[in-house]
Amino acid sequence: MTEQPSDTSRAWVEIDLGALRRNGAAIARHAGVPLLPMVKADAYGLGALPVVRALEQLDPWGYGVATVDEGAALRAAGVERPLLVFTPLLPADFPAARAARLTPVLGDATAIARWTESGASWHLGIDTGMARSGIRWDRVGEIAHLLSRVPPEGACTHFHTATDAPSVRQQRDRFAVAVAALPARPRMLHVENGAAVEHLDARSTMDVVRPGIFLYGVGSGHGARIAPEPVVNLHARVVEVREIEAGEIVSYDATWRAGSRGRIATLAIGYADGYRRALSNRGVVLLNGARARVAGLVTMDMTMVDARETACAPGDVATLIGNAGGDELTVAEVAASAELSPYEMLTGLRSRLRRVYREAA
Repeated sequence: MTEQPSDTSRAWVEIDLGALRRNGAAIARHAGVPLLPMVKADAYGLGALPVVRALEQLDPWGYGVATVDEGAALRAAGVERPLLVFTPLLPADFPAARAARLTPVLGDATAIARWTESGASWHLGIDTGMARSGIRWDRVGEIAHLLSRVPPEGACTHFHTATDAPSVRQQRDRFAVAVAALPARPRMLHVENGAAVEHLDARSTMDVVRPGIFLYGVGSGHGARIAPEPVVNLHARVVEVREIEAGEIVSYDATWRAGSRGRIATLAIGYADGYRRALSNRGVVLLNGARARVAGLVTMDMTMVDARETACAPGDVATLIGNAGGDELTVAEVAASAELSPYEMLTGLRSRLRRVYREAA
């Protein structure tokens, strides 16, 4: 009889929904206000719908997405809370956004005028220094006539630097100037992402906070007052093991050569899964209680590791991100090895990797 593949037959991402929820609870408790979790980019690569269902127990105000399609998919799955679209929409996107009952964050006068023709809810995006989207903090008065006609339900900014106290103070001051120029204070003000909340020394003065990567197990460090629990584990099976002699090469372009007789384990994961080619000859995996370094170039579907320090066999599980045998490879550590940000590391995990959801204690 042919053996059927399991969720963990090749390579997979294991997501601890219990840790995810505890991270959200820690943010809400520290900030003292409701959450507006960011679930854009398929919840940073971990699966937007399972993440939303897990976070529902925390009674968030709503959820943040980046595109109309992301919001529409959550609506189609039965999500009823407000869904804010943070990337500016073009008027061509408006019909689909209205049909899905999405709330856009707008800062362009023409787009605001077009959107408010329908009277639908919206939030005003204010640029306090990021220079990415939103109206400049010192030009809000120029669109006062638009804001009076259909006032925004909310107003927000995004800190370009959330861990440097002088920079945060400047950006908060600019936001306050912008809010003071509005015809009336919106019902909802929000400025703090996860990193900003981590550094709060008192309750937030805003109405909601917008945690993102903190939920998924990556903190900012640098004097943060709270830290997240790990959420993500990336695993792959050993599919072959071979002995090699001194002087033999491994993988394309002969970038790795054995200095002595040893053992190479081939893992069923590659850059087409999101294990980056930049980890070639630099990455480390946990294999049967030992650290094993990537040997040679990471290929599209397979990665080879130097397994001379550990016994292994086909079917064994290697951990590329996460905890195994008391050792841990954090998302931040693996990303740094590839000269990436943790955001790139998580959102780069491809759909070919199965997502396995756990409720660990």
